[in-house]
Amino acid sequence: MSYRRLGRTALKVGPLAVGTVNFGWLTSDEDSFSILNSALDSGLNFIDTSDNYNAGKTESVLGRYFAKENNRHDVVLATKCFSPPTDFGSKDEAERTGALAGPNQRGLSAKHIIEACDASLRRLQTDYIDLYQMHHIDREASFDEVWQAFEVLVQQGKILYVGTSNFAGWQIAKACEKASARHFLGPVSEQSTYSLLNRTVELEVIPACRDYGLGFIPYSPLGGGLLAAAKGEAQGLRSGNALGQASEPQRDKLSKYATLCDELGEHPADVAIAWVAGNPDVTSPIIGPRTQQQLDSALHALEIKLDDATLERLDELFRGPGGEAPEAYAW
Repeated sequence: MSYRRLGRTALKVGPLAVGTVNFGWLTSDEDSFSILNSALDSGLNFIDTSDNYNAGKTESVLGRYFAKENNRHDVVLATKCFSPPTDFGSKDEAERTGALAGPNQRGLSAKHIIEACDASLRRLQTDYIDLYQMHHIDREASFDEVWQAFEVLVQQGKILYVGTSNFAGWQIAKACEKASARHFLGPVSEQSTYSLLNRTVELEVIPACRDYGLGFIPYSPLGGGLLAAAKGEAQGLRSGNALGQASEPQRDKLSKYATLCDELGEHPADVAIAWVAGNPDVTSPIIGPRTQQQLDSALHALEIKLDDATLERLDELFRGPGGEAPEAYAW
């Protein structure tokens, strides 16, 4: 297994991050534990979750896993704050899982950052979070307030590193500059959607990460399941039929993509992950295995090497924004 540094830090993570959105929802505790054990046995050490996945239940699944296996220190654990859990269920369930509701239990106010972190720690049954990520930009919170809260959490030993998610390039730059002015390490990673079907981050987000030394952790490398559905399989899609949700032009592209993958002798999902993972600016694509088979498939994708001719064909089929800004749209 090849490990790489997370951005400009000395922290080592594997070539894939195990996303957990299906745990506590589509995947039982038993199967979730089995998938996590297989991932760790294969050498993957990076687990990504969020406090709003399945109303906090996903973090609770991970907490039970760490308590059972006693292997928390073998893992680089990442979670997020910003949104409140989306489904509170009963009041007892909300109190048990630490679910938060109310006008101050969302966003990136200092109050919410501190309280959301404490709630995540309880659910995860751990003393610290390796990578604590802002799940979205909060236009009402100044970075002075945001960094003050994160500084407190670092000083308390509750978090080790801070990451961003779904930030624009200029927002990453502003966050880094504000942190530097406070003599704080600031963000070390950005998590954003990236796939053959969605290459917008090539304009400014990826260049900003490269320039400021942030690791880039792409999620949804299967394009919400559409790329896997090129062969009629809704892999990774939370609900519904993937092809049924595609537009006619998308279905035409997916059909041509399936033909290309047949020529390669590889499954479309594996080629999609291989394409993302092969980008030198990518640290660890996030996979969201619902089953052991999907984990095995993603691990196989790491073995696929796409030659220049194949990359050119993929680029013709799924055109990106034309390079980095501003040259992508100006001289």
